[in-house]
Amino acid sequence: MFDSLSSRLQNVFRNLRGLGKISESNVSDSLRDVRLALLEADVHFKVARDFIESVKTKALGEQVLQSVQPGQQMVKIIHDELVVLLGTENAGIQLSGSPACILMCGLHGSGKTTSSAKLARLLQKQGRQVLLVAADVYRPAAMDQLKVLGDKLDIPVFLQPGEKDVLKIGRDALAHAAATARNTLIFDTAGRLQIDEPLVQELVRLKDLIQPSEILLVLDSATGQEAVNVATHFDQALGVTGAILTKLDGDARGGAALSFRSVVGKPIKFMGTGEKPEDFEPFHPERMAQRILGMGDVITLVEKAAEAVDQKKAMELEEKMRKGNFTLEDFLSQLREMKKLGPLEDVVKLLPGGSDMIKGADLSKSEREFKRMEGILCAMTPKERNHPEILNGKRRIRIAKGSGVNVAEVNNLLKRFDEMRDMMRKMNKFQKMMGKFGGKMPGMGF
Repeated sequence: MFDSLSSRLQNVFRNLRGLGKISESNVSDSLRDVRLALLEADVHFKVARDFIESVKTKALGEQVLQSVQPGQQMVKIIHDELVVLLGTENAGIQLSGSPACILMCGLHGSGKTTSSAKLARLLQKQGRQVLLVAADVYRPAAMDQLKVLGDKLDIPVFLQPGEKDVLKIGRDALAHAAATARNTLIFDTAGRLQIDEPLVQELVRLKDLIQPSEILLVLDSATGQEAVNVATHFDQALGVTGAILTKLDGDARGGAALSFRSVVGKPIKFMGTGEKPEDFEPFHPERMAQRILGMGDVITLVEKAAEAVDQKKAMELEEKMRKGNFTLEDFLSQLREMKKLGPLEDVVKLLPGGSDMIKGADLSKSEREFKRMEGILCAMTPKERNHPEILNGKRRIRIAKGSGVNVAEVNNLLKRFDEMRDMMRKMNKFQKMMGKFGGKMPGMGF
């Protein structure tokens, strides 16, 4: 996400960090490049203009001019202004009312149905009793799509096939929620154009009926400057409370994210970063600013790991590794836990400097290597994985054939595993030795 903007800004920063002295001339040159980067990212021209003016005013202030590292100060100013532009802090979602209702709205094809299901999954994990309401009565198979997504996530879906009255669907959904003790309703509505006034008014009537605590505008991140017009119209008609940015994984520009908050004055609350249900996360302006500027996002990476990794398994694995009882079965389990974090490229990008690290690197090769290792391990029997010492030549030939590799690759995996296990045993012995001396090396006073 934001690949083009991030690349351009990082080039500007390399030049800025090398500046020993800040002057109006080199500030103007640098900010000209920043402005072009924002416009190429399809940021609204007024937003880009105001952003540059704000940065320039602060960059030419006395504090920066007299700084020991003026170039670094400039980078910090741009970072801080970017955070302000994106909304300062995560707005969170308001779930008041009994039941709490969330109205999803937006243009055709912006991703409302998928976002509704992703949001439902997120709220369900937080302990909410969610009901998805199929209120898109115009798009063919829209209700079926929501039902499929709901079944996949084990979330109930209220739908009335053939019903064309959105208000009746709303009334019946509220009654159904009361009867089934559902405390959170997410209404997936039909996409509409901002010029399609009759359909927009239909949304207004549905809003008056269900009294939603949140009205979330779903915006395709590739919309760019047009996002401002779309958001303004929906906000005037409905009073949107926030936005969900979708398809950030497929858009290298991200102009919608940088324009929405500034023009509409409402926060971006969530973002969709892929097709999977878990590719959906709260929008944190500071973290996003760090990603754009190539600083990584370690907090999000830690949160992803905490959500994806089974904590009990992780503790058991740590204990085995500490005692040197690590088996090929554990190795296979570890590989599968790592896969839950997502593609290797996405994980590396969340590390500081990660974007630079993967330039020119063939991460797909590493992904293929992981898959080959998993294939080799899966071709073994459970007994072989738990007792690798029984893997003689005949068994290795069978495993190689079963996983579609040659025997040399099987031998290489086993060799690397033995080296890793030996290292764990040595570390365990060293820790025990250290423990006898109260954490001190023998013969030393520290």
